Amino acid sequence: MVPLGATALTMGVRVKGWSARSGLAKVDLYTRGTVYLIVWAGVLGLPLLLLARPVSKDGQLVLVATVMLLALAEGVFCGRMASRAMDAYLGQGQVPRKLVLWAAAATAATTAGVVVAATADLTGLLPTMLAAALAPFLTVHCLLVRNRTTALIQLAVLAVICGLVPLTGRTADEVLLTVVSVGFTNGWLTFTARVSLWVLAVMWELREARDVQARLAVAEERLRFGRDMHDVLGRNLAVIALKSELAVQLSRRGRAEAADQMVEVQRMAREAQQEIRELVRGYREVDLGVELQGAQGVLEAAGIDCRIEGGMGGDLPVPIQSALGWVVREATTNVLRHGDAARCVIRLEEAGDHAVLVVENDGAPEPRTGAGGSGLAGLRERLTALDGSLDAGPAGEGRFQLTAKVPLPQEER
Repeated sequence: MVPLGATALTMGVRVKGWSARSGLAKVDLYTRGTVYLIVWAGVLGLPLLLLARPVSKDGQLVLVATVMLLALAEGVFCGRMASRAMDAYLGQGQVPRKLVLWAAAATAATTAGVVVAATADLTGLLPTMLAAALAPFLTVHCLLVRNRTTALIQLAVLAVICGLVPLTGRTADEVLLTVVSVGFTNGWLTFTARVSLWVLAVMWELREARDVQARLAVAEERLRFGRDMHDVLGRNLAVIALKSELAVQLSRRGRAEAADQMVEVQRMAREAQQEIRELVRGYREVDLGVELQGAQGVLEAAGIDCRIEGGMGGDLPVPIQSALGWVVREATTNVLRHGDAARCVIRLEEAGDHAVLVVENDGAPEPRTGAGGSGLAGLRERLTALDGSLDAGPAGEGRFQLTAKVPLPQEER
């Protein structure tokens, strides 16, 4: 029905906006924060591991300071590459090759510094330090290449480590332990980053799909309304044009029938005008039951527990149903747009000689000073035409309540 389509058009955009704020934004923040945390945990953890061992010579101090500076440079380049890589994974840009090369060079220099420090017996946690040195680059670089390429790069890195660790004087068992530890740690961090970005990409695609769905719904509604307009006006306008031409011809010949034809044109024009009014009235007509069902469906789709009490108002007069339907529509839009509601109750009842609609939700925002929005003002105008009233405001304990009252006709009472 038309009211349900109108509800989908007006409220579907609000659901999309609510999802973007409460769903996609949180996932995006969590995912990007996870990748940045991995990068800077390795960068900052490496100096802490170096400082855990005492430094007794000036040469060793210079070596430790050099490795720390290299780690800081790696963090800067890998941090910038992380930002670009996540955007590129989501299809929002590209990563400059120079940035990748600088990050790779900084990672290689930092890894070499760790190996030299281990040779000078400045670290006893070589597996942890190598994992910390390699994690920032490998975690970010996996977002730029395929999974197969990532696996090959991981194996190549482990092969290089397997050749470098023996230079530090470690035994075969220690070399094996180092290779296994570094491989497992970097593999797990790479898997975590890749899966997190995949989930974020799915969320982005879902939002784009909702945008497309909303645009298609608007286009479909426009086509429907245009088709109705064509069906209503097409025949009448064609007949009016023909009769007008006939009246012109008769008038040029001095025939009295020209006046009759113009009278017929006038009659058909009035009929067309009346049909247009009925079409627009039907298009703007709001069914209370449909609006209540649509509001419940939209709120529940947005993660808000919605409960309808007191029936659907099917026995109310059409003007009252239409007015209260607009109240339900605007109230639902406000619940989605403002605050952070978890529950909403829509209650329809007859109190004496009035039909009363109450919409109450929690998570109400802080009251704002100044005049209210145009939505509530428009509702008050609609209700005033039926001698009704509208009250809206905080109801205590973080709740917001909107109450609409419309007097019932005498026969309904």
